[in-house]
Amino acid sequence: MQNWLTMTASDLGRGIGTGEIDPVELTQCYLDAIASHPHRDRIYARVTADRALAEAGAARDRAQVGRRLSLLDGVPISWKDLFDTAGTATEAGSALLAGRVPDRDAWVLRNATARGAVCLGKTHMSELAFSGLGLNPITDTPPCVNDESAVPGGSSSGAGASVAWDLAAGGIGSDTGGSVRIPAAWNDLVGLKTTSGRLSLEGVVPLCLKFDTIGPLTRSVEDAAQMLAMLENGKVADLKGASLKGRRFAALQTVVLEDVRDGPGAAYESALKRLSDAGAEIVPLHVPEVSDAMTLTGPLYTAEAYGLWRDVIEANPDAMYAEILERFRSGAGYSGPDYVAAWAKLEGCRAAWDAAAAGFDAVLAPTSPILPPNLDRLMTDHDYYVTENLLALRNTRIGNLLGLSALTLPTGTPSCGLMMMGAPDCEEALLRMGAAAEMALT
Repeated sequence: MQNWLTMTASDLGRGIGTGEIDPVELTQCYLDAIASHPHRDRIYARVTADRALAEAGAARDRAQVGRRLSLLDGVPISWKDLFDTAGTATEAGSALLAGRVPDRDAWVLRNATARGAVCLGKTHMSELAFSGLGLNPITDTPPCVNDESAVPGGSSSGAGASVAWDLAAGGIGSDTGGSVRIPAAWNDLVGLKTTSGRLSLEGVVPLCLKFDTIGPLTRSVEDAAQMLAMLENGKVADLKGASLKGRRFAALQTVVLEDVRDGPGAAYESALKRLSDAGAEIVPLHVPEVSDAMTLTGPLYTAEAYGLWRDVIEANPDAMYAEILERFRSGAGYSGPDYVAAWAKLEGCRAAWDAAAAGFDAVLAPTSPILPPNLDRLMTDHDYYVTENLLALRNTRIGNLLGLSALTLPTGTPSCGLMMMGAPDCEEALLRMGAAAEMALT
């Protein structure tokens, strides 16, 4: 049974379908692994064992009569602690929401349950999802699978850690500026950022509604495709026969290669070579408007985040981690005209990007220019915290600002990911490219 913990979600689903794996035994295997794991309380905020076993029992009954709901029917997954779960506290990693218990599941969780997914519980996250590091002194900070003294990436920190540490077959997170892709990259996982608006945010604690998206953190591209279909109760992307031969990729030059540390830089160059060797054409691409878009983070992200949370925060600011409180309050300095002007400028940047990227199957970049920072130093060195937090999300934030779909893949170098950015609402095509790239990289 122990090998179940390291199998892909799709392979587990196939095992359930053939009768080789019992969903109840599988779920109990995960629950036992969670209970005995030394980092259990740093990864899971709450474990929903009763719900998981009940859902697994129903999945077993369906499997026995040949009425499975999906390939992932009976497969246990984790959920970031900002997805409402009926009867279970959903606190978004913040003392401001302590004791918040919703009475209805989030829309995506309802869909996943309708496709037979088993809910293992809620995972830790950055406070109110406003950091790419995964550091949270208020609740807990999960460890990075490659360096226990380092942060795991955020804000979907526990989602990534739960899969990387073999405590879930897949994790569901959210991505506003890179919060799925950073923990996926730093923990050697696949992470999918969906297009804004593709998946409903109903029942999801917000950060920036214009940029919040939902996505899976998984062991394979196939799992990401299966989980996307599960989350929207839709059709699974066809990955059969995916190939890099004849594909044309752009290697983005603007912004993303600045201040790239040696490890991520070398991993990226190696990944590009392997894609090229597999038949892909890779062309350097300069898009000056990307630099323009990056200057808009303040009036767009922080202004909206503070606007949504101002009253709650200022009613009890001492309950927050000081670094996160400072980030939120920085949004107070922008006016309504600043916000409107920033959106007008961003729309121009998006149009320029669409024109520049139109001839490519995907645009490539290092997922993060840095490796996971040291936890203790982040807690004691303010300048280090600010620098590393901004760099962590710099490359991924491009996809959010420009409204793209995006995928991160492991490169084979620990904690270094390759990011593929696709057109809006073209996740299926991006996943096909990702499946082909995954074969070349592994």
